[in-house]
This record gives sequence, structure tokens and C-alpha cells, in this order.
Amino acid sequence: MKPLNAHITRTLTHHTRCTCADNSGAKEVDIITVYNFKGRKRMMPKAGIGDMVRVVIKKGKPEMRKKVEKAVVIRTRKEIRRLNGERIKFEDNAVVLVDDKGLPKGSEIKGVVAREAAERYPKLAGLASGVV
Repeated sequence: MKPLNAHITRTLTHHTRCTCADNSGAKEVDIITVYNFKGRKRMMPKAGIGDMVRVVIKKGKPEMRKKVEKAVVIRTRKEIRRLNGERIKFEDNAVVLVDDKGLPKGSEIKGVVAREAAERYPKLAGLASGVV
């Protein structure tokens, strides 16, 4: 089966601040690395919608701050082009904290989730208010 999106623009680099769109207790996170990123020597890792990243929690509950967690990117401000020709962009960069298996830590997701992320992580689609 051919994927819905042939090319996702990867725009979130090292130390990009993103909002945390779930109710796990984190408000703002900082991307420190991207899982399964394949690049050249001295190239900064970049993430796009549906990628799993490692983040440091910068703002949120006191017991959550300074923790290192895994997260999935669900929205980006930079537009992406789908195979059917339409372009889609969101008003913020947002992530959802997940565990090692890709299951979300929170019980609800604020805002919508991109379809590309919902296909790779179906549990995120079930918790979201909508899938675009």
C-alpha cells in the first residue's frame, strides 16, 4: 500500500520549542534529537509530522520539568504537500508525549492531529478531537 504522503517537509531542528498538546503536565518542550534520522556528517537532525523525537520539558508541572521524554510531532507551522496536491499547515508546532511503545502518556489531545501522524500512531487519532 502506497503511503498517503510521499514527502513530509522536515522543519523542526535541534532546540526547537514546541507546545505539548496533551494533558500529561508538560506545557512547552525542547527537541534534542530525532529518532531514525539518517543524514550526512555534521547535518543537524530535523523532524516533521509523524516523527518520534526526544524532548526536554521546559515548562509545566514542577515534577515534570527538566525530564527527558519521547514525543511524536503532530502539527507543524511549515506547510506539507500531500500526494493529491493539497497543502496543509497548522498555527503551531505541537508534540504529544509517548512511552517507548508509542502509546500516549496523556488521556486527551488538545487540537487536531495531522493524518500522517494518525496513520503511524493510531492511538493518537483516538484521543484527538479531530484528524485533518
